[in-house]
Amino acid sequence: MSPAAARPRVSRPRAILFDWDNTLVDSWAVIHEARNSTMAAMGRPLWSLAETKERARLSLRESFPRDFGERWEEARQIYLGTYRAIHLDRLTALPGRGELLQGLADEGIFLGVVSNKTASLLRCEIERIGWSALFGSVVGAGDAPLDKPDAAPVLLALEPSGVDPGETVWLVGDTGVDMQCARNSGCVPVLLASGMSEEEFLGCPPRFVFSDCSALFRSIRGL
Repeated sequence: MSPAAARPRVSRPRAILFDWDNTLVDSWAVIHEARNSTMAAMGRPLWSLAETKERARLSLRESFPRDFGERWEEARQIYLGTYRAIHLDRLTALPGRGELLQGLADEGIFLGVVSNKTASLLRCEIERIGWSALFGSVVGAGDAPLDKPDAAPVLLALEPSGVDPGETVWLVGDTGVDMQCARNSGCVPVLLASGMSEEEFLGCPPRFVFSDCSALFRSIRGL
């Protein structure tokens, strides 16, 4: 946990909203392949995996108009076609995530997902990996009027919980977009990742930082 976690008044979360890709599941290889399939079809230079990890942050409706201009809808269909063809066969939970989610659910904490992944793909993946019953809400790209880092998807995800945004809501993710989304919605930004560049979080640092699931769960059990 970061030094900031030593603040004297830390509220036990009543709701925890998780990012999906590369917070709960390993999907960089699939995202990278779908992205480069799109780049090739659109006559653009391919990205390295490192570039994909650095640049793939926003939803398609936010990033593709910027990247492909007037042809962004065509590019979106190419990306989604490639992604749908491969994603379920390669879906892999990150270590300890299933146990973490079950433990948090057993603690009576409302759990939800807020992702910039296209909503239909997101729900298919959650169903395939067997976690649907653990989540009280699932919000993907396009479900809310705007996607992360806007607050709209967080507010939508919290509606079934009866919990208002604030100090008892943690938003757990692996990127600066997640931390910014937490800040924009008035929730607690929590980073679950290791080996991340500090530069990404300079504008919106996380309140807490955990390198693994066990540390996150122990911290919550201790509140």
